[in-house]
Amino acid sequence: MLRTELTEMLGIQHPIVQAGMGPWNTEALAVASANAGALGIVSTSGLAYKMSPPTALEKKEALASTSPYDLLRMTLDWVGERTAEAGGIFGVNIPLAQEFRELTESMIQATSDARNEHSDLADRLKVIVTAAGDPIPWTAPIKESGALWFHVAPSVKHALKGQMAGADVIIASGREGGGHVSFQPVHSMVLLPAVVSAVDLPVVAAGGFCDGGTLVSALAMGAIGVQMGTRFIATQESDFVQVWKDKILDADELGSVVGISVFGPARYLKNKVSLRLHELLNRGFEAGYEEGLDLEGKGIQLSMEGKDTDMTIFFGGEAAGRISEVPTVAELLRDVSSEAERVIERLPGCIASESP
Repeated sequence: MLRTELTEMLGIQHPIVQAGMGPWNTEALAVASANAGALGIVSTSGLAYKMSPPTALEKKEALASTSPYDLLRMTLDWVGERTAEAGGIFGVNIPLAQEFRELTESMIQATSDARNEHSDLADRLKVIVTAAGDPIPWTAPIKESGALWFHVAPSVKHALKGQMAGADVIIASGREGGGHVSFQPVHSMVLLPAVVSAVDLPVVAAGGFCDGGTLVSALAMGAIGVQMGTRFIATQESDFVQVWKDKILDADELGSVVGISVFGPARYLKNKVSLRLHELLNRGFEAGYEEGLDLEGKGIQLSMEGKDTDMTIFFGGEAAGRISEVPTVAELLRDVSSEAERVIERLPGCIASESP
C-alpha cells in the first residue's frame, strides 16, 4: 500500500482525493470513494442553489421548501450512515464566491454543526475543501469547525493567500483539469512544483491526474497525493448521467476546451455549447459573460436530465483522453495504487549506471 503524508494525515488507504464537482450531486460517489479508501468529497453548491435534489431527500418536491442548511445536514447524515461500517473518511467542497456569502455561511455552519453534534461523524467528516473565492474572510468559521482545511489554488498567488488564511493543505490545480480553471494557462507540470516551493504547507496535485503514473509524477514533484475529478466521473457508482460517462470515453487528448463559466473560465468536454462558450471567452470575459451564463445555466439543467447532448454542459479535463473504461471506484483505486507501486519499483532501472 502506498503511504504518504496525506494517508497518514487522514487515515485513508490511498493518497487520492475524489474532487467535489458541484453543482452536481456527488454523495453516492463520495460514499464509494470513502469506503474504498480514498477521501470522498460531497459537493455542496448544488444543494446551496437547489439545482438538484439530494439523494437523502425522500420527497423531491420538498426541495424548494427545504433550506440549504437542512439539505446539507441530511446529506451528511446520509453519507455518514453509509460510510460508518467501513470507517470511510470524507469531506465537503464549498465555493467561497463573495456573491453567495450567505449560502457559503450556511454550508460551513451545517458542516460544523454536524461535526459538533455527532462524535462518530466528526471522526470521519474530516475535511472542508474551499475554492472559487478569497479564503481570508472565512478563516474563523472554518477553523471553528475543527475540520482540516484544504484550499484549491490555480496559481502561486492563490496558494500563498490560502496559506495566509490558515489552510492546512493547498490543492494546486493545473489548467488541464476539468471544471473551473485559472484565467492564465499554467499547467500542472509547472504549477505544482512552483506551489510546493512557494508554500510551507503540504500540497495535493490536481489537473491531469488519472492513473498510477501520474500519481507518481505528482509525488516526484513534491505533492503528498492527487485529486481526481474527471477520472471519478467515469466510474460505476458516480452520480453523473451515463451520457456524461460516455462522453469521457469518446474524448481524446484534444477533446476539451476552456470557456466562460459563472466563477471564471472552466474546462468543458467539446460539444456545440462548449465551443460557443469558448468563443465568448475569446471575445472577452465581461463582453461574453451574460450570454455565457445563460448557456451554462441551461446546459447544467440539461446535464441533470441527460438530454440534448449538443447543448448539455459536460465539465471534463484533458485527462478524459486517457480514460477508456468505467470501473467501480474500488477497482479504480486498486489499479491506480498498484500501478503507482510498479512504476516506483521500475524507476531505478530507468537510470543508467555510471560507466566504468
